[in-house]
Amino acid sequence: MDVTRALAHNLVRSRYEDIPQAVRHEAARALLNWLGCAIGSSRHETVDRALAAVAPFSGPPQAAVLGRGERLDILHAALINGISSHVLDFDDTHARAIHPSAPVLPALIALAEWRKTSGAQLVHAFALGVEAEERIGLSVFPEHYETGWHITGTAGVFGSAAAAGKLLGLDPRQMAWALGIAATQSAGLQEMFGSMCKSLHPGRAAQNGLTAALLASRNFTSSEQAIEAPRGFARVTSSRFDPGVITEGWGERYELMSNMYKPYACGLVVHAAIDGCIQLRNRHAIAPESVDRIELRVSPLVPRLTGKREPASGLEGKFSVYHAAAAALVHGAAGEAQFSDACVRDPRISALRERVTALPDAAIGRTEAHVTIALEDGRTLSVHVAHALGTLERPMSDADLEAKFAGLTAAVLAPGQIDEIIGLCRNLTALDDVAVLARTAVPRARGARHDLTT
Repeated sequence: MDVTRALAHNLVRSRYEDIPQAVRHEAARALLNWLGCAIGSSRHETVDRALAAVAPFSGPPQAAVLGRGERLDILHAALINGISSHVLDFDDTHARAIHPSAPVLPALIALAEWRKTSGAQLVHAFALGVEAEERIGLSVFPEHYETGWHITGTAGVFGSAAAAGKLLGLDPRQMAWALGIAATQSAGLQEMFGSMCKSLHPGRAAQNGLTAALLASRNFTSSEQAIEAPRGFARVTSSRFDPGVITEGWGERYELMSNMYKPYACGLVVHAAIDGCIQLRNRHAIAPESVDRIELRVSPLVPRLTGKREPASGLEGKFSVYHAAAAALVHGAAGEAQFSDACVRDPRISALRERVTALPDAAIGRTEAHVTIALEDGRTLSVHVAHALGTLERPMSDADLEAKFAGLTAAVLAPGQIDEIIGLCRNLTALDDVAVLARTAVPRARGARHDLTT
């Protein structure tokens, strides 16, 4: 099945009018959530170190580093904003596979600063980029992921290439080349979870996908069967490949409608356990020192992905279900602060972490958990979380996402800027030039005003 060319053809022939209103609205929600994550983590040491390493080699100052004053060429801006948006593990996630926004939006926002782009064009390209990355990822899922590939990086590069290629107006053959150039740059290993390299994966996917589209726009060639060929992406990186997933039902369903947003700053598989600990804490006014033990029954995926018993840093804490449960019980929250280095090293958290057990149960879904807290006075308290907050069954509302954005960006942007960005995202498809988002998403000098008409 010639799926690379078929996908390229579908991407090129798609019209904005084909995108349902519900998908357009979801794109605006995803953009606001992504911007909050990128701006909110812009001062993280991971971003500082990445900028220190690559900024001396950047070209013209074409695009903003969100949440900061620096400007870089569009390729380096895509890299840094991709890293920034994923480093907190607070960005969106598809119901089955990939973090969809972090590989795609950094490329689009950077490209939009270099080449005038309307809100409608951005929404269209983003929806198509998500469609491409999710369908390609799902065509090799779960074997690809279970082998150890980080699918957000490996499939995300296709989304970035497809979205950027759409904005650049590639023809079908150029789009097939862009997908091929993306395929040969596909990378990301789960071994990197808990280190700064995890956020490098979507950053590189954004940068490499944008590079692929730019090369293809100049007729830089590649295989036109890069996905499905015997030595192509799918068959090299997975023992199972279903090409039909990539093209079947095109235009009838949109993977963006399976997008989920996180209320907690860590992997989605831990959210139900956090949810249960917070519920019991608040319902029974549990003091941490009164806890004898915390027992979690969770999906087998949870200890496999988040089984770090003694995390040494905030980044490692995001991959420790033991830390997540302990921090949630102590603080009644699981935001950025609960996955900081200081929280991971807090003696109260460390002591409670030792009393947490996570028992894998194949009958439990990845967004489900049974939480039992045994108290020293002999009481046993339990709760079953069938679906974690933020999942499709318990989605975050528009107001929830706006509150999350405001909380993430309050230390970086002025209150007026926060309100401006929320307003711009609410009216995204009416914007004549989305570069205004990048201009609004950097700190301003005290007293400065921003003219939205410029």
